[in-house]
Amino acid sequence: MAAAAAARAVRRLLVSSRRLHANIPGKTIIGENNVIGHHTVVGVKCQDLKYKFIGDNNLIMGSCHIAHDCRIGNNNIFANSTLFAGHVVVEDFTHTAGAVVVHQFCHIGSYSFLGGGSVVAQDVPRYMMVAGDRAELRGLNLEGLKRNGFSDKEVRMLRKAYRKIFMPTIDSQSSFEDRLAESEWETELSETPVSSMLESIRMSFGQGRRGICKYRSWNH
Repeated sequence: MAAAAAARAVRRLLVSSRRLHANIPGKTIIGENNVIGHHTVVGVKCQDLKYKFIGDNNLIMGSCHIAHDCRIGNNNIFANSTLFAGHVVVEDFTHTAGAVVVHQFCHIGSYSFLGGGSVVAQDVPRYMMVAGDRAELRGLNLEGLKRNGFSDKEVRMLRKAYRKIFMPTIDSQSSFEDRLAESEWETELSETPVSSMLESIRMSFGQGRRGICKYRSWNH
């Protein structure tokens, strides 16, 4: 009941803000069953998008900030003081620890985990875990995958693909692009959810995107 009342209060505030700023295009749409904590700011103003979306079943704890033109998916957990700059895209089933800052235009992939105090300046691919300032890839979000029902086989395949792409042997002469392309061509690794991870990595290097967070020993 308290969560529903809080959600209704946020909607009333957003409606009030739209009336105060009627000259600003766009509006914010909040889905169902979201819990929004005290002192959280959900920016109403949209600079480029017609709508800003927050999906369903998200837990947004206290003192978070979701700026203009963000798109938030479903079933996410944002711990206290998680701050999203403008134009950030968050997919589904992500989890942030406390005091996380995400740079504008970054994409946060599904089932990823952002460690406490992280400053995320580039994309976080699906299923991965990052931490640090600036945030670096620290492996797969294995606990999150387990909690969300991924099979042992799926986790093994994801780990195989991750090691191939981000953890080459010392004497390897292949570049990051070579390893990514080879993984995309391998029939075994092209199966879901590996294909979803590879797609997420590849899209992060598209036009207008920021690339992905670096692996801590990335030399290529």
